[in-house]
Amino acid sequence: MAEAGLRIGVVGGSVAGCAMAIAGIRAGAEVTVHERSEAALEDRGFGIVIPPPLHRELVAAGYLDAGMETAPVSSRVWLTRRPGQHRARELARQESAVTPCHWGLLWRTLRANAGAARYHRGRPVTEVLRHPEGGAVIRTADSQERYDIVVGADGPRSVTRAAVAPGALPVPAGYAVWRGTLPLDAFAGSPHQLELVRSSWITLGFRGGHGVFYLIPGAAPGSRLLAYAVYAPPPPASWTGPREEYVRRIADEHFPADWAGIVGWGAHTSLACHDVADVQVPRVAEPPFLLAGDAASITRPHTASGATKALQDALCLERVLRASSSADEALGRYADERSAEGARLVALGRRLGHAMVERTPEWAAMGAPEVESWCRATLDGAASYLYGGTRR
Repeated sequence: MAEAGLRIGVVGGSVAGCAMAIAGIRAGAEVTVHERSEAALEDRGFGIVIPPPLHRELVAAGYLDAGMETAPVSSRVWLTRRPGQHRARELARQESAVTPCHWGLLWRTLRANAGAARYHRGRPVTEVLRHPEGGAVIRTADSQERYDIVVGADGPRSVTRAAVAPGALPVPAGYAVWRGTLPLDAFAGSPHQLELVRSSWITLGFRGGHGVFYLIPGAAPGSRLLAYAVYAPPPPASWTGPREEYVRRIADEHFPADWAGIVGWGAHTSLACHDVADVQVPRVAEPPFLLAGDAASITRPHTASGATKALQDALCLERVLRASSSADEALGRYADERSAEGARLVALGRRLGHAMVERTPEWAAMGAPEVESWCRATLDGAASYLYGGTRR
């Protein structure tokens, strides 16, 4: 297909879009990326995690650089607040290796390694449509270009998804996630917590939700930030403050005092609140269109698979392009593999959301055996790198 001069247009230039551009370039295609934002995407400072084996594979394949900073840890610590007190109680420790990354650093690395692609910034795509003579057209406000394959990597409100599966719309979960990052100064007076997150990532359970805490690389070489995600019902109608700041009330009501103080520390480097939702596309490729990342399926973030799935989508695209004799054949193979994985992750996200937010257990009554049993029952035979120490 490379000899035939395959042309790929990518809608969206974020993590998924840059990864898919690398995949196309490595398979010998000519790639053009259309990114709607004019802003510097590396300024997005939230934390993400990916499985260590996937990180190694991406470095070996040239998607990521070995020098890109990460903050790997090998274990997971489960905590809750002691009943009637404001102190933490450790419930369990599990083997659970993850490779935390800084979203902006990850994007910057992918963008650099997609340098052979044409990258149009500030070019929102208004429409994608089939061309009567084959392939598809990407339209912007001031241009249109024809491609053999159009990759939709344009996120939750995907224009491309609307062309492939117009009835696939995000379904609200009924609760929200607060994401924040903080400098390590937030641990002043809490040396034990800082020591804990240097070697582990933390799950803090409470009635009606949970929080996750881990370190990620900072902007300066060798520096670290604390990243957290807190899942809980959205603010009530009586709440009149900024939606993002409601997380401090959640922490005060449910967290041990030291952890509540960390979340309540004022100088966040980033803080946002998003309603949790998911969507599943029955088949993620319909020639000449292909969906990747959140455009293909959105899974609840308990699976920590947003960036992971996008990167795996890219590896799959490169593989099927190299192995196929036509674009249609490649997209058929991609759809067979990635549609099933998207469905699996959506189902797992719903199961985890039910168990960790909608119907939380009595954390205070649990110890290591109960946590192990709860994890096993919640996974119900499914695989998740976040539960590496759980015996199925």
